[in-house]
Amino acid sequence: MSRKRIALLALPAAALLALVPTTASAYPGPGRVTGSVVTHDPTMIRTSSGQYQLYATGGGISSKTSSDRTAFAAGADAFGSRPGWWSRYSSVPEAWAPDISYHGGKYLMYYSVSKFGSNTSAIGLAGSTTGQPGSWSDYGVVYTSGSSSDYNAIDPNLFVDDDGKWWLSFGSWWTGIKMIRIDPSTGKQLASDTARRSLASRPSGTKAVEAPYIVKRNGYYYLFASYDTCCAGTSSTYKVKVGRATSVTGPYYDRNGVSMMNNGGTPVLESHGSVIGPGGQSIMNDVDGDLIVYHYYDGNDNGTPKLGINLLNWSSGWPVAY
Repeated sequence: MSRKRIALLALPAAALLALVPTTASAYPGPGRVTGSVVTHDPTMIRTSSGQYQLYATGGGISSKTSSDRTAFAAGADAFGSRPGWWSRYSSVPEAWAPDISYHGGKYLMYYSVSKFGSNTSAIGLAGSTTGQPGSWSDYGVVYTSGSSSDYNAIDPNLFVDDDGKWWLSFGSWWTGIKMIRIDPSTGKQLASDTARRSLASRPSGTKAVEAPYIVKRNGYYYLFASYDTCCAGTSSTYKVKVGRATSVTGPYYDRNGVSMMNNGGTPVLESHGSVIGPGGQSIMNDVDGDLIVYHYYDGNDNGTPKLGINLLNWSSGWPVAY
């Protein structure tokens, strides 16, 4: 089993519709980024000062910063001292696939701790008033899975709906993407609703679906996820797909009406040219629109994992990267 884990040209809507991918050659290259670009599973936010703060898989959760979304500099880990409980889930120990957001005057970061290839896993939570490396207070375990579970508690993503309800989606392989209700006062599971809902799965063939990320646009909830195999350099088959629903808990369907619970998903990014295995994505709303922030393996650089950033256009009712 796998775990895994800018300037961009503005085009008119008619041209963007022509870019709805039908072949690999239709996918855009990543927007230009420079500096410290080696990364896995990036999540990014723009702080009140205008700085871009990015966190990613590795160590005590690695970080990068940028003032212009093009030039990135490596920073310190989020955790200068790694929480002791991590060692129960990883012998390394390190953290994966963080998810950063800002609510109620505080930055929140959900993250994963796991043994590679195992579903002995945990989702943790930390908070910070600044979002800067070294400022995070760890709040401990949010949700776990073990060898007897049919799910994998990694790749968390927090979504807050229009009614102020908090939802955490997560999952990797096994029976796919899950969702639980979160108590806004604690950031942990809501005691009055302990249901574990299912959002996406691969019941036939490979079980490879992970890294959920949910946004609401134009009256629909959109579930992005990474499909197939990550972390194999130029042999990676990772790709980003999406489905949409009229309720945050689903059911989610792709553009062809196929349920995401039955292998469905409309492609957003796939391998093309030297851009191999794009995935581990997050979605960020910036001043010029929505961004998809992801990693890919550079076929021109021995499969080194690098940062990808593209804008998304929604004029067709489905996200199109450009």
